[in-house]
Amino acid sequence: MAGTSVLQRYLSVGDVARRCGIAVSAVHFYERKGLISSIRTDGNQRRFHRGVLRKLAIIKVAQKTGIPLSEIGDAFDKLPPNTVPTAKDWAKLSSQWRDDLNERIDQLTRLRDQLGDCIGCGCLSISDCPLRNPADALSEQGAGARLLEPVSD
Repeated sequence: MAGTSVLQRYLSVGDVARRCGIAVSAVHFYERKGLISSIRTDGNQRRFHRGVLRKLAIIKVAQKTGIPLSEIGDAFDKLPPNTVPTAKDWAKLSSQWRDDLNERIDQLTRLRDQLGDCIGCGCLSISDCPLRNPADALSEQGAGARLLEPVSD
């Protein structure tokens, strides 16, 4: 009977996918990326500890905010191994991503606010460019959009 209670802590890949609202292929993908792990039964079937549900929830939230999987993996690597992430772990993870998220929000806000003016390429092809880019000074910094990121002195 002890073996039964141990197995009850584990879920099939289909159960994990259903409980998380993702495709089975996504569960396999996250496992291949090393973000989650499984064990194999005697019949060679994957079984996932119930704690994987919390990790997948963290992955989904982080991805919705634009955090790349590589950064999610790096953050998971800093957590204690073979444990279920706690609320304290989430606080640590989210605080690591907060500054990056705030910077991206600031960048998107600047982009939104400048979108109707100029793309900041330094080409002087738009009549407003001489006002936004006098004497085509931005071209000295090279090709590409320059007004999208803050200019450092």
